[in-house]
Amino acid sequence: MSGPTAATAASTERDGLGATDQRTGEGRAFGTFGELLQGALPGPRGDFLVTFPLARWSTAVFRHRPGARGVTVHPAHKGKSRAVAEQVLAALGMPGGGELEISADLPEGKGLASSSADLVATVRAVGAALGVRFRPAEIEAFLRGIEPADGVMYDEIVAFHHREVRLARRLGTLPPLAVVAHDEGGQVDTVTHNRRPRTFDAASRHEYAALLDRLTTAVADGDLRSVGAVATRSAELNTRLRPRGGFAELHALCREVDGLGLVLAHSGTMLGILLEAADPALDSKAQHVRAACTALGGEVSVHRSLGTGDVWNPAPAAAVPAIARPHRPEC
Repeated sequence: MSGPTAATAASTERDGLGATDQRTGEGRAFGTFGELLQGALPGPRGDFLVTFPLARWSTAVFRHRPGARGVTVHPAHKGKSRAVAEQVLAALGMPGGGELEISADLPEGKGLASSSADLVATVRAVGAALGVRFRPAEIEAFLRGIEPADGVMYDEIVAFHHREVRLARRLGTLPPLAVVAHDEGGQVDTVTHNRRPRTFDAASRHEYAALLDRLTTAVADGDLRSVGAVATRSAELNTRLRPRGGFAELHALCREVDGLGLVLAHSGTMLGILLEAADPALDSKAQHVRAACTALGGEVSVHRSLGTGDVWNPAPAAAVPAIARPHRPEC
């Protein structure tokens, strides 16, 4: 596995706590509601995505045990988090292992970056236990080689080369937005999904480059309609690679409620209608979408994005409410 060397880790910021003074640490990382844009740019290794940070978090607590052999993790299936914790300990030259506990309000396999959030939260928790604060680029290096990852180590919207786990471009922040989302059901394994060969022709790559430039300008200008238009086009393009049930219905509903656009979990199971979080008609619009989605089956939920002025990685409790109201249509 690749990752920062001990010398690299030693160059990180110290928070004033010595490794022998602090043995338990906590780390948090937010998820994303799919992607505002995902595709491939011209040139080799051009696969990229643009994050849509979500007000839902993964939390990791790490207890360092100098005499332990390796790291134990709960829940036990979080093996990738255990692997990255051991990698961080090795990079810091710390003996022993420890106990890692992961808790999250991010459902798995839905395209909300739950796995990436777990990994980033774990790196931060191990660092906190040992008095080290890692920069985003150093967190990238720890994740590289474990699995493709989203750019949830950055407290803003970013374009990210998820297969290489490398920052492409910082875009900034937007006002908080809401997503009324339909979940078609099931789960998608991110690693398996990213192993599938996908071919983007030259025309598609140039279109994605133009969309990324348009989105960059729209975020900088706070142009929410243009953000929604780019996200909708990205969702449309993705249906050529992976048909999505309910796409036409959600697209029509978006127009009915005067939504900003559609936003898709490209490697997940959710497709949502983008609205302003401060819209006074948000509740009634959400209810309209719920009722209309009954015929599609699945679940409908409402989510809030992280925006300008929010605390992006709060501790000890989330200061920004995660609006998530799961709904199962009655049989």
